[in-house]
Amino acid sequence: MTGLNTILIVVGLFLAGGVYSFAKQGMPKGVIVLLSLGSVMCLLAGILRIQGLWD
Repeated sequence: MTGLNTILIVVGLFLAGGVYSFAKQGMPKGVIVLLSLGSVMCLLAGILRIQGLWD
C-alpha cells in the first residue's frame, strides 16, 4: 500500500504548509493547533506505514 503512504505524507505536508500560512496571517490559535495536530497525525501515519510498524 505505498499509494496510501504517499497520500498520507503529501496531505501532512499540505497541512503543515497551511499551518505556516495561517500562523503568518495571524489566524486564531485554535485553528492553527487543530491543523498542526492533523498534519502531525498524517505524517506519522505515513511514516509508520512505510516502516511497517502500523498496518
